[in-house]
Amino acid sequence: MPFPQSFLDELIARSDIVDVVGSYVQLSRKGNNLFGLCPFHSEKTGSFSVSPDKQIYYCFGCKKGGGVVNFIMEEENLSFPDAVRFLAKRAGMEVPEEDGDREAGRRRARLLELNREAARFYYQMLQQKEGEAVADYLSRRRITRATAVRFGLGASLDEWDALTRAMGKKGYTKTELLAAGLAVQGKNGGIYDKFRNRLMFPVIDVRGDVVAFGGRVLDHSEPKYMNTSETAVYSKRRVLYGLNLAKKTKRPNIILCEGNIDVVMLHQAGFDNAVASMGTALTVEQTRLLSRYTKELVLCYDNDGAGKVATERALQILNNSEFSVRVLQLPRRLDNGEYVKQDADDFIKFQGKDAFERLLSGSENGMEFRMAQVAAKYDLNDDTARVAYSEEISALLSTLSNAVEREVYAVRAAETARISPEAMRSEVQRALKRRLGQEKKAQLKKELNPAAELQPRQRSLRYENVRSALAEEGIIRLLVLDDALRPEEFPLPEERFSSPLLRRVYAALKDARAQGRPLSIAAMASGLTAEEMSHLTGVLQKPEVLANSAQALQDYIRVVNDEYTKRTRQAGLDPLLAAQEKYKEKKGRKA
Repeated sequence: MPFPQSFLDELIARSDIVDVVGSYVQLSRKGNNLFGLCPFHSEKTGSFSVSPDKQIYYCFGCKKGGGVVNFIMEEENLSFPDAVRFLAKRAGMEVPEEDGDREAGRRRARLLELNREAARFYYQMLQQKEGEAVADYLSRRRITRATAVRFGLGASLDEWDALTRAMGKKGYTKTELLAAGLAVQGKNGGIYDKFRNRLMFPVIDVRGDVVAFGGRVLDHSEPKYMNTSETAVYSKRRVLYGLNLAKKTKRPNIILCEGNIDVVMLHQAGFDNAVASMGTALTVEQTRLLSRYTKELVLCYDNDGAGKVATERALQILNNSEFSVRVLQLPRRLDNGEYVKQDADDFIKFQGKDAFERLLSGSENGMEFRMAQVAAKYDLNDDTARVAYSEEISALLSTLSNAVEREVYAVRAAETARISPEAMRSEVQRALKRRLGQEKKAQLKKELNPAAELQPRQRSLRYENVRSALAEEGIIRLLVLDDALRPEEFPLPEERFSSPLLRRVYAALKDARAQGRPLSIAAMASGLTAEEMSHLTGVLQKPEVLANSAQALQDYIRVVNDEYTKRTRQAGLDPLLAAQEKYKEKKGRKA
């Protein structure tokens, strides 16, 4: 264990899971548990459960679960040691670091310090003569000095090693520069600056740490944008540029843009609720982050083909989520007699902030946008095309769970196709019936294969002996749920467990009970993967009758022993030895 067990037990005892999770998720009590919208996937109906008694969480939708440490690991994108440190700081406890973990924490802290020093260096270069080219570029883009200061914008010089030399003088090593993604390894073994002759955007997370950088060229060369690759302190799937500022907005929503400059220009124009993803389409992890600060999103991607594809992908991720989603479509701009695409930056520059405010107020909701996209694919003056449109739009509307919404949009679709509302309603109803039928068939297929339903979702955790594994699950549930059960009541060696995961959990629980320690599932986070913890918490969600737990335990043990005997026979072990083992088991049960 990286930390003393006594420390982990006290930390978990002080970190009540309801309090910790409640600071991220709005929870309401239903029976013995509390429920809310899952922070790990998009949903409208809360399937995320928190058990105060077991001190675990579990989502019945995405099947993720664990203890309080796992929750912080997942929500804050931290390793186990860092999640422990996070909770210790929250609880006001001093962390007893071991050498290895102290070193890992030191390395992470060094990378964050290096990023902050690099951001200062780039900022300082922008103020000096060497950064004039970037300063001129900012002027051409109409980005004011006050805005540049607010975002900490900087300049990387048109030199091979300006940053590496400067950071070297501050004591940072080549290894650290490479690990931070600020330098690149040369063929001769040396290193050179990754970002050169670019406008620099420090990426700051919601905790205020500089975790990465984005750099934009000053001309039309490629690549136009360059971003920090994945590092120990940065995952692009979990960060949104500008959210450190946008989270403080008084506006009721958050605008999601494509690029860093769009965010900077929108903030400068008074739209301080703008953010952007870093070189990636919207991810589930980013939606979880956004859900902490708003329940309404406005998608404002570029109005070209790529922007429309990005909008559609985002709408699919946000479908049936707790977010209210609108789409702001930027009109094309007339330039030298030709209509050209424009992004948020262009629109603010040429049409002004009042025009953008009007667009924002009149933006479409997500379904309206998707319906318009479908209609644009067809020539609705052609009868064949109208039939094809009606078929596609009906399939789209059938995905709406709310009957009133289906009715409203069916009438609009009928007007677009120039057919009667009754005909469109009939088509939507037929599409809905077809979709529900397909879902029912899929469910029936699952039910006809009960063994598959009993298996863990992760292929790597699949049970080789389902009958034994289900009994092993029962033993673990009883150990966790019934404090009265004592280790001496079940002389079952863990070697007889068929599931490697359940065997490890059983051994850990049995050991904890023998030592008089609390049976904390949360404390197992250090030795189990996220998938293993999710499966374990799923096992604990299954019903278990405790009225006669001692007898239930013996029944489970008998099944495990029987299956173990079968396995040993199949493995070709000595029959006499197997018979002796079985005799000992029977004698033990009678005693």
